[in-house]
Amino acid sequence: MTLAPTSSPAKSAPAKGLLASGAQQKILAFASLIVLLVFFSLASPNFLQTANILAILQATSVNGVLAVAATLVIITGGIDLSVGTLMTFTAVIAGVVLTYWGMALPFGIAAAIIVGGCSGFISGTLIARMKIPPFIATLGMMLILKGLSLVISGTKPIYFNDTPSFPLLSTGSLIGAVIPSVPLPNGVLILFILATTISWVLNRTTLGRYCFALGSNEEAVRLSGVNADGWKVAIYALAGSICGIAGLLIASRLNSAQPALGLGYELDAIAAVVIGGTSLAGGRGSVLGTIIGALIMSVLLNGLRIMSVAQEWQTVVTGLIIILAVYADMLRRRRAG
Repeated sequence: MTLAPTSSPAKSAPAKGLLASGAQQKILAFASLIVLLVFFSLASPNFLQTANILAILQATSVNGVLAVAATLVIITGGIDLSVGTLMTFTAVIAGVVLTYWGMALPFGIAAAIIVGGCSGFISGTLIARMKIPPFIATLGMMLILKGLSLVISGTKPIYFNDTPSFPLLSTGSLIGAVIPSVPLPNGVLILFILATTISWVLNRTTLGRYCFALGSNEEAVRLSGVNADGWKVAIYALAGSICGIAGLLIASRLNSAQPALGLGYELDAIAAVVIGGTSLAGGRGSVLGTIIGALIMSVLLNGLRIMSVAQEWQTVVTGLIIILAVYADMLRRRRAG
């Protein structure tokens, strides 16, 4: 049975309020991005140099892909604390396939994406079928994946020296080969293609409709005769596959799979999602807002580094941003309600 997209007249006004607040949040986020760009360009003459802009875009390509994965999960009203360690785990798997087993590049790419999808499937099953709270289930998966990354790699980085084309996956430039004056990294191009695709999925497909419906009112979805658990597992599996793409990008960028890497990336991803207007309560969000949020995080952290702000204070700033973004989301929902 198909879930009816209509709503009662009593709920139409709050729904319109949510849509309006979502649009306002994207505008506010974009304005904040412009303010940050202007501020850091005035604070440091090195900020707007081509090399630094490319560095910002490269960082955004990884965090942005993770944030897109987190967006899918958060729209359903869930949370995934394992996206960072899953990224690392898929990078290690790619390293095993390409370096240890000596297989061709397509097999390494496929292995990372498939393993990411399987990990997401397990998380979704724990949450949807076994009714384990998302926070606990994904926290457990985070620790499991971190341990497996260290075990499989022997706690040592796996280098891709035997696959010379692998670094080009992220740092090469297909656009730059055609237009030399626009050396846009492939990682950014992949982020753009992925964001466009997932935005289409959310707005034009059945999976996207149920993603929003699960976050808005999961019980109503179940009463409509829809296999809510199955759709939730599918969404987590898709998010896991996207984390596999992030793993490929960061491994390509570093030309190595670093098994100790990953912790902390989930915070930047969640911050980007919330800054972009996706509600932690579920039922509302957009990929466009998430990409703007990821750019804000990358610009902010890059600007702080250029201004020689200590790493520990950068972490403090990230925490404050998450708190403020969540509080702003709470205020929006109260006004819309």
